[in-house]
Amino acid sequence: MGVNLSGRSFVRLLDFTTEEIEYLLKLSKNFKDMKRAGVPHRYLEGKNIVLLFQKTSTRTRCAFEVGGMDLGMGVTYLDPGSSQMGKKESIEDTARVLGRMYDGIEFRGFAQEDVDELAAKAGVPVWNGLTDLWHPTQMLADVLTMQENFNYDLKGRTVVFMADAANNVARSMMVVCAKLGMNFVGCAPKTNWPDAALVEECSAIAAENGCTVRLTEDPADGCAGADVIYADVWVSMGEPDEVWAERIANLEPYRVTEQVMGYASDEAIFLHCLPAFHDTNTTVGAEKAEQFGITEMEVADDVFESKRSKVFDEAENRMHTIKAVMYATLK
Repeated sequence: MGVNLSGRSFVRLLDFTTEEIEYLLKLSKNFKDMKRAGVPHRYLEGKNIVLLFQKTSTRTRCAFEVGGMDLGMGVTYLDPGSSQMGKKESIEDTARVLGRMYDGIEFRGFAQEDVDELAAKAGVPVWNGLTDLWHPTQMLADVLTMQENFNYDLKGRTVVFMADAANNVARSMMVVCAKLGMNFVGCAPKTNWPDAALVEECSAIAAENGCTVRLTEDPADGCAGADVIYADVWVSMGEPDEVWAERIANLEPYRVTEQVMGYASDEAIFLHCLPAFHDTNTTVGAEKAEQFGITEMEVADDVFESKRSKVFDEAENRMHTIKAVMYATLK
């Protein structure tokens, strides 16, 4: 029996089987091939979706908007100041209103509880564009990029997440690696390790799929022979300015440099969900350089700009994989 995700919400990868994730990845490749070949695929003509953004984003918004329009749908974007959700109107009431007007709802915000509530009450598929705990759409783009670089053979590959192994992207990466048979290594100070309960759950899933979950504080040990080195910003949107000094002090030893990439396999690639602080060509980058005397944060500029860096392929793949999620759940 084939995979059927029609009517399902997409809020965390723990809710999906290995076969369902693999189905979404195959669908993503098909959509990418069609996009590249200029083949129209307006399969969801007449449907409408709404994008609820508490946290702004370049890639997530553009991926959902272009993906939705490519599929023939009408797309409404609501920025943090354009709805009453959570202010004058509860999440539950917002869900029940929007579910009557739209065929699907995307949410990008702070609390996982909010997207869970939307999914429970909207009556239509809800897609998690990022919360404090999970970033599932990013994972599909990351894995598609890995597939493209390793001839679609990921079983037994090793992915190392550097610096903050407790954040939403790292947690999601640990889950998807366990589900797809890839070894996950969280390389970070112990203060930035994921919670023990999630590690235990992912380790059990990994054992079923012939792979492992491991945590280490040593970059040389963690990155030895790795196939993918992954980095993310050290301070997430919405966190107070006061955390910068502590994060930089704790995480600077885990910057992805040429030395770190040298520990990995010769074919290893570098990934980053973006935006990245690899130079001082941003307002925040320049500000932190003046404040803390560093010109690079989570990744060195020479790594970011190297041939091993696949970050812009990865960014493009957000669109193809999000399109697959919308189509699979709305068809």
